[in-house]
Amino acid sequence: MSMTDPIADYLTRIRNATRAQHSKVDIPVSNMLKEMTRILMEEGYIRNFTIIEDTQCKQNIIRIYLKYGESRKSVIRGIKRESCPGLRHYSNVKNIPRVLNGLGTVILSTPKGILTDRDARRENVGGEVLCSVW
Repeated sequence: MSMTDPIADYLTRIRNATRAQHSKVDIPVSNMLKEMTRILMEEGYIRNFTIIEDTQCKQNIIRIYLKYGESRKSVIRGIKRESCPGLRHYSNVKNIPRVLNGLGTVILSTPKGILTDRDARRENVGGEVLCSVW
């Protein structure tokens, strides 16, 4: 199976798992997805994650433990791909979008690594707008 957009696959797996109220979801690992997962944890959208080494198919996976609040409602209300391989969405530091007036988080790929919108503004860098989470 060739995957043209691993980030869209990553977001879709998380979206589907939260809708089905799964406690965890497994996703093939890459450095970018690892950083995005770290940000989701730091921002409080997921409980935890671990990297599982799969010797069988030589593809490690990220196991993400999803987080639910009152009455089993997912902490992740929405997660959306902003930039895609066919149409990249770049933003300079002045035009980084805000999600729900700053209540959500935008994840960007910048020259200083994968950053949240707040960190990118603090570091004064723009970049590719990967996704938004709220």
